[in-house]
Amino acid sequence: MTTSPSLPAGGPLTGLKVLELGQLIAGPFAAKTLADFGADVVKIEPPGHPDRPGSGGDPLRKWRLLKEGTSLWWQVQSRNKRSVALDLKQPEAQEIVRTLAADADVVIENFRPGAMEGWGLGPDTLLALNPGLIMLRISGYGQTGPYRDKPGFGVVAEAMGGLRHLTAEPGRVPVRVGISIGDTLASLHGVIGILMALHHRHASVSEEAPRGRGQVIDVALYEAVFNCMESLLPEYSAFGAVRGPAGSAMPGIAPTNAYRCQDGAYALVAGNGDSIYKRLMAAIGRRDLGDDAALADNAGRVKRVEEIDAAIGKWTAGRSVDEVLAVLDAAHVPVGRIYSVADIAADPHYQARGMLQQLRQTDGSMLVVPGVVPKLSLTPGGHRRGAPSLGQDTDVVLREIGLTTDQIRALKDRGIVASGGA
Repeated sequence: MTTSPSLPAGGPLTGLKVLELGQLIAGPFAAKTLADFGADVVKIEPPGHPDRPGSGGDPLRKWRLLKEGTSLWWQVQSRNKRSVALDLKQPEAQEIVRTLAADADVVIENFRPGAMEGWGLGPDTLLALNPGLIMLRISGYGQTGPYRDKPGFGVVAEAMGGLRHLTAEPGRVPVRVGISIGDTLASLHGVIGILMALHHRHASVSEEAPRGRGQVIDVALYEAVFNCMESLLPEYSAFGAVRGPAGSAMPGIAPTNAYRCQDGAYALVAGNGDSIYKRLMAAIGRRDLGDDAALADNAGRVKRVEEIDAAIGKWTAGRSVDEVLAVLDAAHVPVGRIYSVADIAADPHYQARGMLQQLRQTDGSMLVVPGVVPKLSLTPGGHRRGAPSLGQDTDVVLREIGLTTDQIRALKDRGIVASGGA
């Protein structure tokens, strides 16, 4: 397992200043991706009530399994960031955010549409202060349209975007993907938008716009999911076809499915390439199906997919999953097993690719976390610092924008800011 260096060489986004507003998953995941590659991300979090210890901060700090009162998920989602605790409902805190935004390259927010404007932090205000600012706004339904004011979480977006309709066995209740995939897809679309906007800003430098022109990126969770729905809409438009759930198969592509093995495990076999299909049939002793001219291309195989699946399933049923993988690997047929996280943690390929990183925690223990993706040859990302405690960097960041020690103390006394894990 790889032990992550504490301060790797600067990534490709070194020098990029990012201000993260919002909480939980979509906005923070986008900011985490930028931070992994060198961006200086300042995360704004609510300070909480002084009479209720632990009441402040991003709610993700308390989600799922906790260690010493803090979510292990937090250690991944907020690595490489700095935390500033501000009460955004207070005018003084809003002014601090405007000051930070005036010097930032990117602002990321995922509040409900209208919240930022209500605080005097909308794009009209921030871009007037900083015309080169790029503002990523992630919400359930986008900043416009009849649904803009509805609360929208990832699970709802996954359903509206078309994904949930497909994730089931035929005739059974559609199941949820076991992670917040809608939020993550929106985050990644947001990162793509930021990088494109940075490219445009660089290209638009002029005497009138010495930093280049900034812009607003509007990402809706349901649209990010819908963007990944492949041929769903054009098939409906052309033929009125409504694709339904198909369990572990992929409708219209054959053969590709999960096949039960002798030991009860499943092998995922993708033999849908024409030449791959012939190798697969030879490997399982069914050259008759491999040499059948009617099955030489995908269109023919789709018509007889049940027959092909039955042949593969009969073969796998007489062998363990390890035997199936060995035979099909040797035949150069794409095949794999279903991994649990225990399988991931023990897999040599994950280890060789640096995807299992060991980080030392404040109590001295080691925690294994995912490595950084994607992998860049010249300017790779890395773990520069662990996830911050609430308000850990408040004093430093406020001094960077010119506040004095007395001013910071006065803001703390009024509960507008907090620091040092308060």
